[in-house]
Amino acid sequence: MTEGKIVDDKVIVEDAAAAKEIFDSGWYGNLKDEKLELGFAEALLLQERGRLDIMHEGKKMKFADFYHFCSKNKRFASLYAVYKDLRERGLPVRIGFKGSDFRVYERGAKPEKAENVKWIVFVAGEDYPCGLDLLERATKLAQNIRTVALWAIVDNDSDCTYYVLNEVAP
Repeated sequence: MTEGKIVDDKVIVEDAAAAKEIFDSGWYGNLKDEKLELGFAEALLLQERGRLDIMHEGKKMKFADFYHFCSKNKRFASLYAVYKDLRERGLPVRIGFKGSDFRVYERGAKPEKAENVKWIVFVAGEDYPCGLDLLERATKLAQNIRTVALWAIVDNDSDCTYYVLNEVAP
């Protein structure tokens, strides 16, 4: 089993061959200097699927323990639910940028041939208060990079509902 170590806010896979295999098999994480850097949602999903052991302070963490560790970020449960849902739909999902939580590419996209981002995804729990200014920023970011913004709402049962943000009226 491939091991990943928690380093700050990432999980690092140091075995070069294993790192490349995980990256190539599903476009997980980022390869840097023959190491794979995974976000916590990516690492947790790989752990859940039996492809990665998470090591912390020299000990192997169980799924529930790693989930609890990640949940120090109050948004993690919602982030993980959306990440897992998108991956289960067969979509290539990358960690977001410029304020978005995730980037989603066309089904079947590969790292070496990545076309434009299909969607940028913003995640919120159903109890999350959201102002129009946040929706407007998300919409403008999507327009600036010529993609579509999705607002993913996660309910208390971890079900995900997606809304397309086209325009925020004044």
